Parts: sequence; structure tokens; C-alpha cells
Amino acid sequence: MASGKKGKKAPSAVQAARGSTVGQKNVPWGTITAVVAIVLLAAGVFGYYYVASSDSREQREREEVAAENFTPDQNNPDPSEKIDGVTTEQYEGGAHVRPNERVAYDQSPPFGGPHDGFWAACTGTVYSEAVRTENMVHSLEHGAIWIAYDPERVSGEDLDTLKLRVENKPYMMLSPYPGLDSPVSLQSWGHQLKVDDVTDERIDQFIAALKRNSNTYPEIGASCDALGPGQFDPDDPPPFNPEKPGPDAKPMGYQGSAGAADESMGGGQ
Repeated sequence: MASGKKGKKAPSAVQAARGSTVGQKNVPWGTITAVVAIVLLAAGVFGYYYVASSDSREQREREEVAAENFTPDQNNPDPSEKIDGVTTEQYEGGAHVRPNERVAYDQSPPFGGPHDGFWAACTGTVYSEAVRTENMVHSLEHGAIWIAYDPERVSGEDLDTLKLRVENKPYMMLSPYPGLDSPVSLQSWGHQLKVDDVTDERIDQFIAALKRNSNTYPEIGASCDALGPGQFDPDDPPPFNPEKPGPDAKPMGYQGSAGAADESMGGGQ
């Protein structure tokens, strides 16, 4: 005999689905996707920066290593004496020539002697073209380091490696020097070092030992700032003259020309 009680009706598929989601929160897939995208972007930017800055970090390490052993002090006034291959000469400072005069230098590139009354800007300046030698030598008298390179043998990544040592660094300048007898030559007043490889550790040792070393250059505290148009404009510097100086060139012992600029003109000390 049939029971008088009615059986419970089974829930429909729709009701079951609703019941399974009751009390559950919706997964914020949009937020998760956005966060993941930001994390991946940040990782990509960091990775790119890390790779792109690796050369700069390597250069800082080279400079730190050089500074440990080649920074001048009272007991070691000229650390460049410990650097193999450095050539030294004794030069008197202060002899100036006019912008239309040349000097018969005894070295190539020169690293001392008479020079133009206007110095070349040496505030971490990278010159893309060769610059008149007489202006560059004046900057050495102010304690600067001049890195010259043979444009036939140094370019691309090698040139970039040299730029890292110069760009935006006070009392540094870089320029091509056509006809140079080595790939790279470094000059400070009375000192020179020629090397074959832009990664040579002696480059950084030379800079640490001699840049603004008050024991090795004549005009302590002199400026390296750009003088500007009419004197020395780093955006339009006087060009390098590859020709051999003529018979009217001033000799190394020259005492200076009347009317040549002096240190009080355009900045001075």
C-alpha cells in the first residue's frame, strides 16, 4: 500500500550549482593578472638595467681597485712611479702662445711645454673630433688627464670603454689623435702612458695616481670649466693640425708670446 507521505523532491541541476557556490568568494582574476603583469614588467626592467649597467659597474670596480694602491699621499707623492711604462719629463709651466701659433713639441701627444693661453674644457669632456694640441696641453697644466686614442684602431665597444672613464668626470677629457703610434695614450702634466688595450688596468692606475695630484702639476686649483665662444668653445673647438710644425713654431724652451691670453682671462684660477 502506498505511503501517504510525499518524498522529498531532488534539487534541480541549477539549484545544485547555486548551492555549491554559496558562501564562496569570487576569485579576482583581473587583479591577479594585473599584479602578475606588473611583477613581470618590473623584473624585465630590472634585468635590462642590470645588463645595461654592467659596464659601468665594472668600471667602478676598476677605479676602486686602482684607488687602493695608487692614490697619492704624503709618503707616496707620485704613485705613477710604480706603474710600468710611464714616461716622465720635467716641464716649466706658464708659457703661453697665441691661438694662431704652434709649438714644436718634443712628444706626440705632448704632455707639457708651452701652450695656448686658453685651456680646453676638461670637465669630463668627450671630443668626437681631434682638438688643437696647444689647447689640450694647457688643461694638463691644470691637473687634468687627457686620454687620446687612434681612431683607426679604437672604435665601437672599445671607445665606449674609454668614455666610461671620462664622461661627466671632472678633470678628464678624451679625444681622437690621428697618427697616434699606439691605440691609447694617457697624458698628465709631465707624464705619459701608452697602452694597446682599453681594458689595461694601468689606465685606471694612471688616473688614480695623477689626476689633480698637487705634487705633479703647476697650477694647483686651476679651473677646467669651458671658457666659451671666442676663447675655447667645447662645442666648436679649434681643430687638430696634423701637419708638422713649420720653422716659425715655438720651441720647447719658449717663454711665451706677447698678447697671449693669461690665467686671468676667461676664468683663470
